[in-house]
Amino acid sequence: MPTTPSADQLVGILRDTVVALVRRDGPDLSARQLGVFLTCYLQDGAHTVRGLAAELNVSKPAITRALDRLGELDLARRKVDPMDRRSVLVQRTLKGTAFLRDLRSIMTEASSTAKKPAAEAPASVRKTVAGA
Repeated sequence: MPTTPSADQLVGILRDTVVALVRRDGPDLSARQLGVFLTCYLQDGAHTVRGLAAELNVSKPAITRALDRLGELDLARRKVDPMDRRSVLVQRTLKGTAFLRDLRSIMTEASSTAKKPAAEAPASVRKTVAGA
């Protein structure tokens, strides 16, 4: 029977995931950019700037800035809604899908490491956890 990770384990998984993202050669997203990205990729349906702002409880200009960065990195793109030309839809990209797949892999590894006692974890992970 699987056990639910503790709050400390969850925070450790988040830390290990963020550290892995920072260390790898790839996009370095802010928390807001990552929040917008994950909302677009993990929640089905069309996403608009207005809808994302409401969902994340931030301003439309903040969403626009996050989408500017995601667009620069080709992790998401904006397209005018053909049904309502005043509205802009956010679309997923192949590169964004690959980034999400990599993120899942990193989190899975961090999660499996978090479940092991510190003595069983690889030395690189013990060093990372000890430095936290």
